[in-house]
Amino acid sequence: MINDLVLGTMYFGTRTDRATSFALLDRFVEAGGTTLDTANCYAFWVSGTGHGGQSETLIGEWLRANPGLRERLTLATKVGVEPLDGGGVEGLGPETVRREAGRSLERLGVDRIDLYWAHGEDRRTPIEETTEALGELVGTGTVGRVGISNHPTWLVERSRNHARARGLEPASALQLTTSYVEPRPGTAVEGKDHRFGWVTDETIDYLERNDGIELWAYSPLVQGSFDRDDRPFPAAYDHPGTTARLAALTEVAAELGVARSQVVLAWLLHRSPQVRPIVGVSSLEQLEPALAAAELDLDAATVARLDQPA
Repeated sequence: MINDLVLGTMYFGTRTDRATSFALLDRFVEAGGTTLDTANCYAFWVSGTGHGGQSETLIGEWLRANPGLRERLTLATKVGVEPLDGGGVEGLGPETVRREAGRSLERLGVDRIDLYWAHGEDRRTPIEETTEALGELVGTGTVGRVGISNHPTWLVERSRNHARARGLEPASALQLTTSYVEPRPGTAVEGKDHRFGWVTDETIDYLERNDGIELWAYSPLVQGSFDRDDRPFPAAYDHPGTTARLAALTEVAAELGVARSQVVLAWLLHRSPQVRPIVGVSSLEQLEPALAAAELDLDAATVARLDQPA
């Protein structure tokens, strides 16, 4: 299932230097990986300039250093959260969507974005206007398909309905955060500022009733909390459901002789509906276990045991 694993490149070109980023991209592709996820705003908060674009620029440099490789890859990038000099973020107005698509293409050095995400909701702009701008990009061949990240489900459906009514390409991917354990409902999680960035039961129900929509998950390993004692789960995860799930996870990991985080990635890939995990790594030592996890085979009994821990 290596093709279903997504390499997150958020810090490529900033925290992760050029040589390391190139090595990670090389190894991911060598192992059979094909999908890269970035954004026009990555990573403005550590860039020193207050603006993003470093990740896209580095991927573009890597592609130029590897001619002929681009056609084997799926390139996904995002628009909507890049900061403005006067404060606030760019949003999802039609002109912004069109302009930033062009800038992303230039930084990546390509003529097509395979999957273009509306990164975060913009209540200042009617979703219909954003949907039409994205659909136009698909119509011109600039974008292959459309995704929506960190939006409430009702806005996703409103966008998809509008696209269908106008004969445009509807969104066919959602990007949210989820993992094997979840925080208590209604509890704030430190560092997570997207109100509608979480997979919920409603999300799963929506996916089960709408074939053809992929679910991509960012932060699937909760910043290393499954394996690292120095990174405990945030307080919001402290509840009986987490206790039961961690017990089942620990048993399965021990039986398979792998780390708990590897079982989490494998479970996401084997569950129904499937979740495509985005793995954000900063070293080959972190990447290798993720690649191995994508090849880990969980039988139906094991998946069921993880789904419904005693």
